[in-house]
Amino acid sequence: MKRSIETHTIVWRGLTIEVRYEAQWLGTDGPFSTAHLEVDVKWPERRPLPFTETGYRSHFTPASEIDDAGGPVAFVEAWLEKAAQSTQWKKREEAARQMTLF
Repeated sequence: MKRSIETHTIVWRGLTIEVRYEAQWLGTDGPFSTAHLEVDVKWPERRPLPFTETGYRSHFTPASEIDDAGGPVAFVEAWLEKAAQSTQWKKREEAARQMTLF
């Protein structure tokens, strides 16, 4: 079976992120198709995201969820925005904006 992997680049809050998406990860099609999504911060390299401390995330989900969101880019952007609403992420962003003297 020939693999088909889409690669997209997005910029989110100053981070350059590569999104790789394989709709038929297990080689199946239809309502039970399992998709594989990879999110990888390319610049600045491996910066944390709201859903990963390492800047990389591998995620398996039904392909229909990606389709329903409008595709892999729209899915990842919505995921980032939702996860960025967490108290922990907001504190992290605020701390990064603050200058420390010590």
